[in-house]
Amino acid sequence: MTEFKKQTIVVIGTGYVGLPAALLLARAGHTVIGVDINENIVRAINDGVLHIKEDELQKIMDEPQVRANLRAQITPAEADVFLIAVPTPVDHRKKVAEMKYVRDATESIVPYLKAGNVVILESTVPPLTCKEFMTPILEKSGLKVGKDLYLAHCPERILPGDVFYEIVHNDRIIGAADQKARDLASAVYATFVKGNLYQTDDVTAELCKLMENTYRDVNIALANEFAAVAEGLGIDPFQAIELSNKHPRVKILRPGIGVGGHCIPLDPWFIKEVDPANSRLIFTSRLINDEMPHKVATKIRKAVRDIANPKIIIIGAAYKANTEDPRESPAIEIVKLLREDGYEIEHFDPLVEGYRWKSTLAAACKGADMLAVLIQHKIVMDELNANRAEIEKGMRTPRVLVFG
Repeated sequence: MTEFKKQTIVVIGTGYVGLPAALLLARAGHTVIGVDINENIVRAINDGVLHIKEDELQKIMDEPQVRANLRAQITPAEADVFLIAVPTPVDHRKKVAEMKYVRDATESIVPYLKAGNVVILESTVPPLTCKEFMTPILEKSGLKVGKDLYLAHCPERILPGDVFYEIVHNDRIIGAADQKARDLASAVYATFVKGNLYQTDDVTAELCKLMENTYRDVNIALANEFAAVAEGLGIDPFQAIELSNKHPRVKILRPGIGVGGHCIPLDPWFIKEVDPANSRLIFTSRLINDEMPHKVATKIRKAVRDIANPKIIIIGAAYKANTEDPRESPAIEIVKLLREDGYEIEHFDPLVEGYRWKSTLAAACKGADMLAVLIQHKIVMDELNANRAEIEKGMRTPRVLVFG
């Protein structure tokens, strides 16, 4: 077993990816400095309060060793290791990666770099980012990557709502252009990761993360196409998929209202960005999944077309069930489309800040003509199944659609 080496680690970006890593590094015994441009987040971390809802992580935050080893501030500091975990959104007009945050984070650490430092990028990025984008910025320090500095790409693999288990137990890819960088980065992750650490080059690591999420996006698109064909034939798509999955080598995913979250709807565009000629299936799948909010909005319109000035209750703002994360949520896009058509919409989600109802689902639906459940949170479905008669009795026109 490798002997533990305590290091000072600066984590740039303390969101859904960076903060869990910072907590577990601090728990492992490292001195950790979380850096964020949001002063409210910095203040919350220093007060021992999580700004993301993950029960297990709050328990870790409350541990005395973590509180002693972790602090937050708005600017970087000198360290042994710099871990960058900032967003890489898509430019929705050009359909390419928006690299501003990665650029800003990389530039912010240049004044603090010294020989022997390790720089780890966890953000999901297009291939060749480490080699062609980050290396020139880092070398403005006067230090040479691969000789004086060690740059690695170690893409995150976490699932909001179960971050603690995933970040500890999932296998990780450690990618770098040179072996020393791979070994140094592996030593950092070995202090808290129980899964396997697989070493490779940086470009392979960058592409692997994109392939993982694109694989899921393509298969979701296939399920959505199957569902559309089934509905066109007048049959139940869910029954057709369930029966097809009885085949021992078939596993069709469930169709849904679209694809959301911080990875799956974005990462396929990063592959197309670097090789559009060989990304035709990827591109088509993205278009299919991006069309889904429009198709769902059309179904809701048809369900209320015989009602004058219908009042519609929409449940769901998170991008998936049982999480409070609304990033890239197709449900929010569906509500936007309906409101643009002039429909009266009340939009709720019991898990998402800013969308919570005040009392019960039945109270939220009182006097409504349509209840559309876009995201099947357990808390929502439990109440709907237990109190459906009461909910429908309080509605002006008792019409209920449950998607997904």
